[in-house]
Amino acid sequence: MTLRFLAALSLLAVALPVAAQPVDPIAARQAIMKQNGRDTGAGAKMLKGEVPFSAASAMAIFKNMNDTAKKFGTLFPKGSETGGDTEAAPAVWSKPADFKAAVLKFDADTKAALAAKPATLDAFKAQFITVTGNCKSCHEGFRIKKD
Repeated sequence: MTLRFLAALSLLAVALPVAAQPVDPIAARQAIMKQNGRDTGAGAKMLKGEVPFSAASAMAIFKNMNDTAKKFGTLFPKGSETGGDTEAAPAVWSKPADFKAAVLKFDADTKAALAAKPATLDAFKAQFITVTGNCKSCHEGFRIKKD
């Protein structure tokens, strides 16, 4: 065996146990939603004039939200209904088609926002209102607000 092969094999041996560790779906969805909240806050600050509008920042916000849309629906396996201080409502599991439709709408709206490439504050505002409307509707139907 060559030295390169042995080096690659040893790196693989170290990486495999890390990759094989199970993902805690509750912790993963909470982390994604925290990032989504930070992005929503950053967008709101641009709309309020608290920070200057930046087309690059607008695109980063929509990119992050689209990444959320792609991942989020996969993080609700059976068995993650309780525990981990979850705020997921039972409707996620009792109305899976409705939940899936909500996630798909969020995905479609974030894709449309990315495709629009908002270059002005007004263009960003129009897309941002559409995208964040998904947040509100999903939170109302599929989230239990804990104090």
